[in-house]
Amino acid sequence: MTEKIIPLSVPSLKGNEFKYVKECIDTEWVSSAGSYVDKFAKEMASYAGTKYAIACSSGTAALHTALILTGVEAGDEVIVPDVTFIAPVNTVRYVGANPVFIDCDDYLNIDADKLASFCEEECDFTGEKLINKTSGARVRAIIPVHIFGNPAEMERIMDLAVKYGLKVTEDATESVGSYYREGKYAGRKTGSVGDIGCYSFNGNKIITTGGGGMIVTNNPEYAQKADYLTNQAKDDTVRYVHNETGYNYRMNNIQAAIGCAQLEKIEEYIDTKRKNFNIYKDALADIDGLELVEEPSYGFSNFWYYSLLVDKEKYGLNREELMKKLDESGIQTRPLWQLNHRQMPYKDCQAYSIEKAEHYYDRLLNIPCSVGLKPEDIKRVLGVMKDV
Repeated sequence: MTEKIIPLSVPSLKGNEFKYVKECIDTEWVSSAGSYVDKFAKEMASYAGTKYAIACSSGTAALHTALILTGVEAGDEVIVPDVTFIAPVNTVRYVGANPVFIDCDDYLNIDADKLASFCEEECDFTGEKLINKTSGARVRAIIPVHIFGNPAEMERIMDLAVKYGLKVTEDATESVGSYYREGKYAGRKTGSVGDIGCYSFNGNKIITTGGGGMIVTNNPEYAQKADYLTNQAKDDTVRYVHNETGYNYRMNNIQAAIGCAQLEKIEEYIDTKRKNFNIYKDALADIDGLELVEEPSYGFSNFWYYSLLVDKEKYGLNREELMKKLDESGIQTRPLWQLNHRQMPYKDCQAYSIEKAEHYYDRLLNIPCSVGLKPEDIKRVLGVMKDV
């Protein structure tokens, strides 16, 4: 008998999802007008620790809207991580700007040291504007991404942003529930530190609405404008007068109902993720050449993904060979995304001091991490890894 597939990351829908969705259907409130949309936004603002939250159709929609709100214009440049899913990079192009790629640190997040070096050595600061010496373009903003749930070094990033007049849009799409243990932002959740934070509830995230995203902020003007733009920029909702270009970025009531049910379980899910991470970590201590990327000392990670580093010299197999071996055993894994400075649409964009990103790209493998992962599943994954 063929063993079941162990997927990389799938949702858990064992709470009040059916009850809340049934209410939407019973009352026929299934589109973007419905009580659960407002309820989910309010509950996410409370959970994130921000004054405002605006539900939208995806994390990408949230990021795109955030760049508009923070004044990024055509011809500007936006500093982004080289190691990230491509979505935040694409949104830079949506507004006609260009990305500048910065290397990663040992937690896979944007390297604060290299970010500082880029601003200090590769740019001129006029007192109001940061100008890239190479391109002559204004560097307008930074998008730090909290990769796989690990909090980026936001204290240093925010200090640099203040120093150089940069806006900060936090891509917290992978890090719902992650927070800072120490420093200026101790106790603050990822997404609540920058000018605007963005969350995603895609199907593989720690909580899901099947899709959908959220914009969070403490700025009332940003919040009001975000609600306006994501609802097609209606200036007259009866005669449909539009004085600006708007977007159909609304979340529907069914998605929001699922989100409310998922949010009720978030702390349980994070606890499970962390326990399973530690089971893997303890077992891997006995396998030479395999280790997990851990959380930074200053941060608490939701451990959305478990990132395994494969050292061929010590382990005997490289990342590709281990990935194939696991796949043949019905175990789904994923390598690190293609580095963004190599992606075809961005090959001509500036990439600053890319070194660690190359190292991790060759060695990193994400292994099964679903909330519903069972002890026997983890044992099976580890058994294949040990059988070398």
